[in-house]
Amino acid sequence: MRFLHTSDWHLGRSFHRVNLLTAQRTFLDHLVETVRAREVDAVLVAGDVYDRAVPPLAAVELFDEALHRLAELGVPTVMISGNHDSARRLGVGAGLMERAGIHLRTDPAGCGTPVLLSDAHGPVALYGLPYLEPAMVRDTLGAQRADHAAVLGAAMDRVRADLAERPAGTRSVVLAHAFVTGGTASDSERDITVGGVASVPAGVFDGVDYAALGHLHGCQTLTERVRYSGSPLAYSFSEADHRKTSWLVELDGTGAVHAERVDAPVPRALARIRGPLERLLDDPALARYEESWVEATLTDAARPHEPMARLVKRYPHILSLVFDPDEGPARSLASYAQRLRGRSDQEIAEDFVEHVRSGRAADERERAELRSAIDEVRAEDMTAEVAR
Repeated sequence: MRFLHTSDWHLGRSFHRVNLLTAQRTFLDHLVETVRAREVDAVLVAGDVYDRAVPPLAAVELFDEALHRLAELGVPTVMISGNHDSARRLGVGAGLMERAGIHLRTDPAGCGTPVLLSDAHGPVALYGLPYLEPAMVRDTLGAQRADHAAVLGAAMDRVRADLAERPAGTRSVVLAHAFVTGGTASDSERDITVGGVASVPAGVFDGVDYAALGHLHGCQTLTERVRYSGSPLAYSFSEADHRKTSWLVELDGTGAVHAERVDAPVPRALARIRGPLERLLDDPALARYEESWVEATLTDAARPHEPMARLVKRYPHILSLVFDPDEGPARSLASYAQRLRGRSDQEIAEDFVEHVRSGRAADERERAELRSAIDEVRAEDMTAEVAR
């Protein structure tokens, strides 16, 4: 059986204020054509269909159009909600859509109920595990703790229990939206840290033939049976070196996996350039970036006069300007956002405590209080999104 594994469409998202809806439409055209040309048996979408809980109308219309086109092909689509989606909103009409072969899995209580497909070798059970916010699903899944490893482990226990009741030789696929240990993050992913921990071990998926993961935006192979497809478009300059793809996965009669990357269309190349302003303006080696979306980092000791106005004449698609002097006191000019890049909410809060107390760091009790407060706010935010 042949699957096309994709995730993290983030419909409705922009890139440094550039509207990406046209690029997202181009990707969905490519997806439909790939399904047709490569004779795909099922499409797997591992969460973050939308970029936010209440997406703009244009994004909803694009999603609706994509579902109609996939249904017209007669190819089943299995789709889960991610941490950016409102599970309840995405799941509206799921029962009716299932009749057209569009299987939306947004309810954690349904983790152990598969979509059943079959080929010449027998049945294949596809289990959809939507994003599981620990504080909200712990009781539903009967998890012992309110953390990612516990709730995902409880969901997988349901999968394995159902699979054990299936006929011998039934192959299995799981869709999940999570940060799995060994994966590499990008700047464009929303932090899902709970209790100071964001990741879960890849071993949680033991017992299934293939785990189609979403959440991390880089295409990655954690094991032969556990993979991220990554996002089809770049959503931050940290993804400048990414090769954006989907996975074309073949599951043979024994459950062995063969996976091939299928390149996604690139709307415009990304480039990160760095150096003094005059070099960025004059260096002929940088000519290859003149049609790219550019992030320029200036290393001048003093901030140059009107740098963006000068850079845009050479790089008309420049989107981001960063100041990072190579040395000296000017380093303090680094932006607040730049200083926080790559740091978790917990780390930022602990740094603040240390700063206001003139260098005395938070102790373990205080760090635990900060973790608890951050987790409580995250749970409240998720509850508010669901209620919208």
